[in-house]
Amino acid sequence: MFKDRRQTTHLTQTKLIVETSDATAGMVIEQDGHPLTPQQLRDEAARLENYVRNPEELNRKRKQEKEDAERTERILKALPDAFLYELDGTEKGSGTVGRAGEDLLRLKFSPNPNYTPPTRVEQVLTGMAGHLLIDTEENRVAEIDGILQKDVGFGWGILGHLDRGGRFLVQQADVGDHHWEVTHMELSFTGKILFFKKLNIRSSDFFSDFHVVPPDLTFAQGVDLLKKQAASEQATVAPAGV
Repeated sequence: MFKDRRQTTHLTQTKLIVETSDATAGMVIEQDGHPLTPQQLRDEAARLENYVRNPEELNRKRKQEKEDAERTERILKALPDAFLYELDGTEKGSGTVGRAGEDLLRLKFSPNPNYTPPTRVEQVLTGMAGHLLIDTEENRVAEIDGILQKDVGFGWGILGHLDRGGRFLVQQADVGDHHWEVTHMELSFTGKILFFKKLNIRSSDFFSDFHVVPPDLTFAQGVDLLKKQAASEQATVAPAGV
């Protein structure tokens, strides 16, 4: 269980997130620096209860999360072949990148001209350059920071393209007991879909306050946990006497 503070061009929003054995549940608790009103919290709870009452909706959510995880895994598996690497010294880990105080190996990377992406998922890697930070003891990527060096088409250019200069940053850390989680993710891309629809993705997520929950937690139990935590946080920020 953790918090996700997301910043976009138009909105800043904080969510409580819990990972369950069924799917991930998230509940908004703050928007643009202000706690949600009691009615807004009830609306959030009702939205989550809809998944509990409707197994088909929960199945669709589970399927979407599985597809997202598979795309991420495809990208990670492609990293050794998609790039050429060069040693670039070391950096110290921190509370949000790797392990605090531990040395992280820094590698610069650039596109491998001999790499042919097997699907359009990996297509974005053909124009990406940047650096990686590796925890060699834990065999973990602590940070990957990449910038598009050229326009990159996806779907063989038929579906659209991403503009040069787009960036993604992902940071991971040991949040306790050798348990690694993403602590920061930043996406900044522009482009076009199907030649005419503009694409503009600008978001920054900061993940914090990680707590272990039971591994067999059901979605319904996760929703109950979120509601209790949200109520606790509301009570903390409520003015005295309210």
